[in-house]
Amino acid sequence: MIKGKKILIGVSGSIAAYKSAILVRLLVKAGAEVKIILTEPAKDFITPLTLATLSKNPVYSSFYKNNEGEWNNHVELGLWADIMIIAPATAHTLAKCANGICDDLLAAVYLSAKCPVVFAPAMDLDMYIHGSTLANIEKLQSFGNQIIKSRYGELASGLVGDGRMAEPEEIVQNIYSVFGKIEKLIGKKVLITAGPTQEPLDPVRFISNHSSGKMGVALANRFVEAGAEVTLVHGRINVEVSNQIIKKIPILSANDMFNAVNDYFETADIIIFSAAVADYTPEEVSDKKIKKKEDNFLLKLVKTKDIAATFGKLKKPNQFLVGFALETDNELANAQDKLARKNFDLIVLNSLNDKGAGFSHDTNKITTIDKEGNIVEFELKNKNEVADDIVKIVSKKIN
Repeated sequence: MIKGKKILIGVSGSIAAYKSAILVRLLVKAGAEVKIILTEPAKDFITPLTLATLSKNPVYSSFYKNNEGEWNNHVELGLWADIMIIAPATAHTLAKCANGICDDLLAAVYLSAKCPVVFAPAMDLDMYIHGSTLANIEKLQSFGNQIIKSRYGELASGLVGDGRMAEPEEIVQNIYSVFGKIEKLIGKKVLITAGPTQEPLDPVRFISNHSSGKMGVALANRFVEAGAEVTLVHGRINVEVSNQIIKKIPILSANDMFNAVNDYFETADIIIFSAAVADYTPEEVSDKKIKKKEDNFLLKLVKTKDIAATFGKLKKPNQFLVGFALETDNELANAQDKLARKNFDLIVLNSLNDKGAGFSHDTNKITTIDKEGNIVEFELKNKNEVADDIVKIVSKKIN
């Protein structure tokens, strides 16, 4: 969705300007064409040479190219971009853009832009919460611009509070959401389970599996980018859920996950069971650490509640259920059986026999099967790309 897009980045004078270099690198790596406007104060924090090298394009900072009458056409720059990102956006830059004060190239291009414009404010705490700054942010939003809220943390002054510019990765996610919305998914409520569950033996030990949660988090990110409202019920995952829009419900055990799904199932339009839920849990849990005394230790296990099967029976006609099947043998037959038994509309099959698929990897190789019997095989892909494929399939199939 970013590949081939024309992205214009405005950098104003803030210590957070160093993050703009990371942002440019991420966008270029994703295949975007990036051009940069640097205000004069911003040059005190990051050099044009750095940004020109990373973007592979000249950096603009003045109306004039030289003393021979050549100029940087702000109108052309504004029309060129598919999206304009001003990051960092200082209080000064926010004020100029909000009130039409056109005394530098960045403000002139902003006023000429026909594309979506996104501001990522960065400033000290007192400046950020001042009434004039808040009024300017509100005014910019009233013009249709987007604001990526500043984050809480340590600031350049030594104070701690709101005012830190959002991380480059979050800004990239926001750009994806601008380009990636799918009309049929806008406003849909999506419930996703992800990661492993942990079944306690005693206060120290538990039974679990190797699931990382990467696939579930990738799906949550992509559905949000497509315009959906996402609730992510997850075990202890080893990947950060950085998108602030995602509602995160952390759990530990299979029973915890069952209860959390039960809380949100009724109102969900799309439910995706991608978590690796334990099939069994200890019948008894010791309240003290179990000591190593005997040569053999027998552990009695009982079945956990089958979350997918339980809610598959409760599925309403307007709900769409997606399940996952990780198999080691008779893969297709087992997945088709699971699809029918658990009343899924779609099942995503991956096999541990495929190199690069399954737990912990950044890649996955999937086959999708729908309830009409249609089977689609995909090549090995990054899990973010796999998530994109699944979202596209779901968006085509929902009513």
